[in-house]
Amino acid sequence: MLDAFSEPTFRKVLGSKIEEGPKHIILDLSQIDFIDSSGLGALVQLAKQAQTAEGTLQIVTNARVTQTVKLVRLEKFLSLQKSVEEALDNVK
Repeated sequence: MLDAFSEPTFRKVLGSKIEEGPKHIILDLSQIDFIDSSGLGALVQLAKQAQTAEGTLQIVTNARVTQTVKLVRLEKFLSLQKSVEEALDNVK
């Protein structure tokens, strides 16, 4: 679950990884069963942070996460992938 309760920790941990780590990050959310507006906001902030660092944030999703992202029309901004393999291919 990525909601208002878990979002601050999620954003802090992943944000520091974007700052420290590789330019291209694959985030596997395929096992997440719920994401709310706080979670979506965190994904947008993290994607912008990755772009600023001249990298990418590839997000592996499932049908529920994809549906939520499409509901707010962020599918073109967030780099959604169906599998880790697909995300790896997009990074190469």
